[in-house]
Amino acid sequence: MMRSLLWAGMAVFIAGIYGKDDPAQHAVLVELFTSEGCSSCPPADKLLEGLEHTQPVVVMSEHVDYWNRIGWTDPYSSPAFSTRQQAYARRFGIEGPYTPQMIVDGRVELVGSDAREALTAIGAAVKLSKTAIRIGAGATKATVEVDPLPAGKAHNADVYVAYAADSGTQDVLRGENKGRRLHHVSVVKSLKQVGSVDEHSGFRTEVDVEKGARLIVFVQEPGNGPVWGAEMRPAGQ
Repeated sequence: MMRSLLWAGMAVFIAGIYGKDDPAQHAVLVELFTSEGCSSCPPADKLLEGLEHTQPVVVMSEHVDYWNRIGWTDPYSSPAFSTRQQAYARRFGIEGPYTPQMIVDGRVELVGSDAREALTAIGAAVKLSKTAIRIGAGATKATVEVDPLPAGKAHNADVYVAYAADSGTQDVLRGENKGRRLHHVSVVKSLKQVGSVDEHSGFRTEVDVEKGARLIVFVQEPGNGPVWGAEMRPAGQ
């Protein structure tokens, strides 16, 4: 109960400073590496959903597959997300991947259920210069336009496109979460690099629009480095 009250109070405080609806703010990318086979993950899934509703963020729930061998195969899991998380482990110099793990703008890693640390990291990231990203509104194809990187901040960065389901709900029948109904938001289905930018040149391309899926675009330095911009086109738009 005390933790819930603390989270609610901090969310209101930070939302008042960095309003989600402030058009001058560019979104912060928040990634959650999670698994339905991990008993510590449901609170982090809930936190991610709370952040999406209260903070200027684009969220991605990336389900890893290394928990699948202990009793429950997470239907949303992919070895691609385990590989991406391993790259973050090397980037941050930590012993290895773990769940739940949250990454804020490619700059800060933290335990995915730690609301205080998450809000602090978002509050710091939202102050930084960002690269503007625009996603068009086509029905089957969308134009993606990315501005050059902020001058003097980074030499180059990669442009990524992800497709994510709005949500997912699952009754877990085995493993550490046996008997629980779990809920997730922004469940990533695929993620790929489509181009690159630097401080002199932007990038423009056309991508498919997947029916019923969010379209997420973000700009990240090579080696899972800092994120310089993120944008999301909601499912159905």
